Amino acid sequence: MNALPKETTRRDLETKFRELQGEVTSAGDSAKSYAMVVGAVAAVAVVGVAYFLGRRRGKRRSTVVEVRRL
Repeated sequence: MNALPKETTRRDLETKFRELQGEVTSAGDSAKSYAMVVGAVAAVAVVGVAYFLGRRRGKRRSTVVEVRRL
């Protein structure tokens, strides 16, 4: 009734480590792709904000030249 736990072998450890490594690798790959998407969206947002702020500043500081014919 008192079953002794089976002895852990080197093969058991290697198998379990390979399983864990596979899970970590797949989790890392999905995190990388998520980070790439977030980075791309952030870059587009920064460029868009810089464009619109520069456009606004250009309108405020631009000189209007009026040409009249006599």
